[in-house]
Parts: sequence; C-alpha cells; structure tokens
Amino acid sequence: MEFFLQLVFAGVCVGAAYALIAMGLSLTFWTTKTLNFGHGSLLMLGAVSSTSLIAAGMPAGVALPLALLITGVLMGVAERVTIRPLLKAGGSMGWVVSTLGFGLFAQGFVAKFFGSQAIAVPPLVFDSMVFVSIAGIQVSAQSLSVLVVSLVLMVAMELFLRRSAWGRAVLAVAHDADAASLVGIPVRRVVVVSFIASGVLAGLAGILLSQINGTVDPGFGFNLMVLGFVAAVFGGMGSIQGAMVGGIVLGVIEKLVGGYVSTAVEHAMAFAILMAILGTRPQGLFGRAEVTKV
Repeated sequence: MEFFLQLVFAGVCVGAAYALIAMGLSLTFWTTKTLNFGHGSLLMLGAVSSTSLIAAGMPAGVALPLALLITGVLMGVAERVTIRPLLKAGGSMGWVVSTLGFGLFAQGFVAKFFGSQAIAVPPLVFDSMVFVSIAGIQVSAQSLSVLVVSLVLMVAMELFLRRSAWGRAVLAVAHDADAASLVGIPVRRVVVVSFIASGVLAGLAGILLSQINGTVDPGFGFNLMVLGFVAAVFGGMGSIQGAMVGGIVLGVIEKLVGGYVSTAVEHAMAFAILMAILGTRPQGLFGRAEVTKV
C-alpha cells in the first residue's frame, strides 16, 4: 500500500507540471486556434538557460527570472515569425511545419553551443535526497515543491482569467476575435501577450520537470510537449480545470504503469489515452463540443 501511495504522489507531482504545459498550449490555442509544435523546445530552453546561468555563478534568484524572460521573448518571436504570417494567408496549415521547424532550430542551437549530452541540473530548493514524511509515507521534498508551485500557478491563472480585465479580454478573443475587436479589445496585443505568457509557462514547466529528472539535454522537451498535449486534450483544450485534471490523471497513470508494469511503456500509455479520448469524447472531460449553425 505504501508503494502504491508513493507512486500516486509522484504521479500527482509530475502531472501538475504536465498541467502547466497543457495550460501554455491552451493559451495559444485560445487566441489563434493554433498549436505551437516548438513548445517542447522552450521547455528545454528554460531548463538549459537556468542551469547554464547558475553554473556561470549567477544567483538562482536572478537566473530563473532571466531564463523565463528568454523563453517568453522567444515565444513572442515565434508568434511573429512562424504563425502570424501564415494565419494572414487564410486557411493555411503551414504553421504546423513552421513551428516544428522553430523547435528543431532551437534544439540544434543548444546542441551546437551546449553539446548533445545530458547536463546535470543543480537543485534549486531541495536536494533530491531530502524526504519528508506525510501520513507515514516518505515523500521527496523536491517533488513536493514542484507540486506546490504548479498548483499555485494554476490557481493564479484561473483567477487571472476570470477576475482581471486582461484575462477577460483573452477569453473574449478566444470566443470571437472579430467581435472582440469591434468592442475595442486590442486583439493583436492580446495574442502577443498570450504567446509570451505561454513561453513563460513553458520555461517554468521545463525548470520544474528538470528538477525531478535531474538532467536536461536538447531533446528534453519533445516528449514532455506530447504529454502536455495529451493532458490538454484529455481535460478539454482551453480549460484550466481540464488541464489540471488531465495532467494529474495522466501523471498518476504513468507512474502506476511504470511501477507495476514497466517504465518502458509508461509514456506509451499517454498515446493510448489520447486515442481512447479522441474516439469516445473528442472535446475532453471539461470541453464542449462545437456546434455549427447554418
């Protein structure tokens, strides 16, 4: 029973970070109805940037915000270069290839200047060997800190979207960009800010997951992006609650499969879940089916 509860807790911690990835993907999907397939590279860049800056002697309190600034600015550049021109073409799906190319370029850049080997990630708050006891179960303090940060950010994001004027502007653009523009909402600015926020979330999720993983390499973010996408689809693309539930459920299932079956197939469960959802409830748990009136 103790082993089962430890796996569940580990899954909740990892799943909360998956939920951050899903939230970042949802932000860009809301405002442009596109998915950034270079999102995984921003996860990797957040982890590599923070690790490199700390290794160079920069205090973590400075290195982390700077790493998040880098990923946020790069996401803004990605929107300007890889998505906006293609959306103007109307009906083009070229952004799939352009965002994927952006991600591959970022991977190649990191491999060129930092090497293709895994880089050890220094602990930011707790060492990986520090454990705390919760209800008689030994829990990694590092994983617990990841869970707390992820949950706080998800609650803050929900409050921002529902309670702030800018958050309501994002929701208005997501619902109908043309109507939002007619009532004076700066649609272009909302789109750019949503992409920058998505980049910050990606960088933060990469930093948190690299703490659990212990290392980071140029290919670090691709699988994580896929898992975040599965969490978003499972919960309902565009739903903060859905991202939270989808990420945590996915993380728990992965850890249980890895613990009781094999770690070699735990990621494969993500694709099995995705196929099952798309076949039975394409809009996800908290999503709504789109109705087209004619």
